[in-house]
Amino acid sequence: MTYVATWSGFAYVAFVTDVYSRRIVGWNVAATLKAEILPLQALDMAAWDPDGDLTGLTHHSDHGSNYMAMVYTDRVVELGAMPSTGTVGDSFDNALAEAVNGLYKTELIRQRGPWRTVEQVGLATLEYVWWWNNQRLHGELDMRTPIEVEDAYYADLESANPAPAGQGSR
Repeated sequence: MTYVATWSGFAYVAFVTDVYSRRIVGWNVAATLKAEILPLQALDMAAWDPDGDLTGLTHHSDHGSNYMAMVYTDRVVELGAMPSTGTVGDSFDNALAEAVNGLYKTELIRQRGPWRTVEQVGLATLEYVWWWNNQRLHGELDMRTPIEVEDAYYADLESANPAPAGQGSR
């Protein structure tokens, strides 16, 4: 989670990021840090994604009170994911989240501020997430976008498991 100063108070921002593709699969911007509002809605967005089956996945977070709240950890388990938390006070343990938050602030927040309202931050974040997933090239992904990485992954799965005879496309 990170925060953005606005003229009307702070906007708090939570992202859920797929480690393999670096795609932001869930996010939320809110005027509160409450677990049932900020991170829980980002998690639910990830679960509602078309590829959002979280069964068997590990959900890693820091020891922040929002991520340790019963309402949040219960939802992670309910979705079939395994909750995981890192070492207290070790920012390297959750390096991907720290990197996403830092890039978000560098590439969007500092470039387009000052921000008037939480809603303004929310709309800009919507645009940023689309850009991050569909247009931004990532060095960790060999200068590809998260969507390109996922498309390649699923294409490889399909070619490794061709449809049985008579079930392919015509």
